[in-house]
Amino acid sequence: MTQQRRTGLKELQKLDGSINDARDRIGTFDPLFEEIEEPALMLESELGTSRTRLKEMKLESRRLETSSDERRERVKKLEERIGSVRNLREESAVTTELEMVKRALENDETEALTLIDQVRKGEERVTELEEAYKEASDIVEPKKEALLAEREEVRSELSRLEKERESFTAAMDPGELRIYEAIRGGGRRRAIAELTADGACANCFSVVPLQLQNVIRHGDRLIRCEACGVILAAAEPVEESTEGPADDEVITNEESEVDANEELSSEEVTDDIEEEASGVDGGDEEG
Repeated sequence: MTQQRRTGLKELQKLDGSINDARDRIGTFDPLFEEIEEPALMLESELGTSRTRLKEMKLESRRLETSSDERRERVKKLEERIGSVRNLREESAVTTELEMVKRALENDETEALTLIDQVRKGEERVTELEEAYKEASDIVEPKKEALLAEREEVRSELSRLEKERESFTAAMDPGELRIYEAIRGGGRRRAIAELTADGACANCFSVVPLQLQNVIRHGDRLIRCEACGVILAAAEPVEESTEGPADDEVITNEESEVDANEELSSEEVTDDIEEEASGVDGGDEEG
């Protein structure tokens, strides 16, 4: 029974390995999303900056337009006032203010013309970026959808494995399961290791004392490696090869060929002896 529990721990470790692999795979999708979305995101960022700048320029253009209207109105009033001044001092003051307002109006109009040109170029740039962003999005979306579908498959597989683990551990020995979980809780992915052929821990390759090797192979109780702390288990039996009879058959065939050659040689020797005997009999008759 205990040996079966060791086998159960090894199966649980394989299941946990599959779960970890699935989680690792899910983690690899984020960089892939960033990679395929990067061109579109860069265009989106530039488009946002251009739109903001265009909005600011339009606001500034309206401010200049309002300011120019106010100065034009002020110029008109000052020009009307000049005709009604009563002395040279008042005329000089009005004329000076009028010149200042006119210069400010000219500056506003010059700045407004420059800004209008910048707004036009800004609108053209926004249009270009919008088209480029749309093209990039059309390329990105199919790739993104394929990655989303693949990630969803891995998540479904992870969910299935986690449910399988929950069902699997429900039938395990609670004490051994606690030890197993405690070992893995330290950040390890390997909590159980088999003995090697020469009686060492397959995790850290420290040699296990012979007495403990026998206990582990018989599965009498749970033994942990003194060096690395993992649970030790007996190695799975290796299936015997079925190629033995074929080798015996080859040997048998070789022995048959040797026997046949020996038999053939014996027949040849017998024939030679009979020929010699016939020759001797014939000589006696001639004499």
